[in-house]
Amino acid sequence: MAHPVDVHVGRKLKEIRTLRRYSQTDVANKLKLSFQQIQKYEIGSNRIAASRLFELTQIFEVSPAYFFEGLNGGSYDDVSPCIPQSAIVTALDAIKDETVKSRIVTFIEDASGVRVAQQG
Repeated sequence: MAHPVDVHVGRKLKEIRTLRRYSQTDVANKLKLSFQQIQKYEIGSNRIAASRLFELTQIFEVSPAYFFEGLNGGSYDDVSPCIPQSAIVTALDAIKDETVKSRIVTFIEDASGVRVAQQG
């Protein structure tokens, strides 16, 4: 069974990957891994090593702390199985029409005043 912290870090990976509009294959290629490995990271079945986590911080230009945000002071029992941000990211990821997806992201950027970095 996966450790709750590994599951949380995997969710955060999926969240930032989707927000930055990277596919699992894009991330895998940058890390010289298979996209299946990224899938395993994202569901928490494979633990992300510190060196790999550092590489991910470089790819997504976030601090290592990003991956641990929301752990409620380190209490493993309090790791939420469904944090709202992840639900939004999952819903956005499910949209197959790239034009619609782009318009939604633009709306979010306009409403929040926060620019979502794009791949490329």
